[in-house]
Amino acid sequence: MLTISRELHDQIVAHARADHPDEACGVVAGPEGADRPERFIPMLNAARSPTFYEFDSMDLLRLYREMDDRDEVPVVIYHSHTATEAYPSRTDITYASEPEAHYVLVSTRESATTEFRSYRIVDGVVTEEPVEVVQSYLFGHTRTETVYEQ
Repeated sequence: MLTISRELHDQIVAHARADHPDEACGVVAGPEGADRPERFIPMLNAARSPTFYEFDSMDLLRLYREMDDRDEVPVVIYHSHTATEAYPSRTDITYASEPEAHYVLVSTRESATTEFRSYRIVDGVVTEEPVEVVQSYLFGHTRTETVYEQ
């Protein structure tokens, strides 16, 4: 299961909508070993394409060095699909190289609805997983329907 904060969820969706009609892409890094997405890192789609995304190799190298320096890992790797459902394409599956990451796809094909789905992709096998959007990690797995007042 992917547990993600409302803020990060909304940032991913906003990035996907802002880059439409091109596919958006990025990473959400988190502490090594925690499986907790924390740091939103929107990336530039070097392909600038409505049907394909590609991280710039130098940007990706810099990102991995930075994450390494901060003891972080890519907890979420996300991109958008602009005309199809939020399901990994054959190309997405082929390029999936982080077996511990949650691969999030956002479909921007319809402006009135948001399709936000998460998958594990290991050795070419795609497994969809539940997504739980929480107000805060402070309260663990508290669903967004429950809002704590301060």
